[in-house]
Amino acid sequence: MIRVLLAEDQSMVREALATLLGLEEDIEVVAQVGRGDEVIAAARDSGADVALLDIEMPGMTGLDAAAALRKALPGVRIVIVTTFGRPGYLRRAMESGADAFLVKDAPAAQLADAVRRVLRGERVIDPALAAAALAEGADPLTPRERDVLRAAADGCANADIARALHLSEGTVRNYLSTAIQKTAARNRAEAVRIARERGWL
Repeated sequence: MIRVLLAEDQSMVREALATLLGLEEDIEVVAQVGRGDEVIAAARDSGADVALLDIEMPGMTGLDAAAALRKALPGVRIVIVTTFGRPGYLRRAMESGADAFLVKDAPAAQLADAVRRVLRGERVIDPALAAAALAEGADPLTPRERDVLRAAADGCANADIARALHLSEGTVRNYLSTAIQKTAARNRAEAVRIARERGWL
């Protein structure tokens, strides 16, 4: 049996995925969590072979959970299953150590097939999304520019961002200015919107 951990913050979606996977003769859902920061403990306690992670979760994003899981339990295969089929998310998922990237509107049989294939050491990526990611190119933002943009997304003033990230106000202004240029935006709000749409945040 392939032991699967499900990490999805929406209970109905999580239960539906568990039910669908439970119909497969060779797959057993051994753990379910609703937060990204619960993934490693659940994977360790359940002896999961494969972790299915949503991207948007409280506590820790699925992408951050994937990176942490890859480091803590390198033998666990990681499948990102998300509503957001954005090329930037795909690129970040692969950089985080994910073995597969699927959108939630894919057929259930495709998800079960992906679980089996990653366990055999294969990579599974939606072909249309892979083509879009190649066409779009790499995320131009540095990790620090992403941090500053995320803080700016909450409407924080530069002084608040500087305090929260332990930077000077001048450094925050520089990071915001560079992020605005890289996203070809007119202002910080537009830079945040563009970065989110492309899956860079």
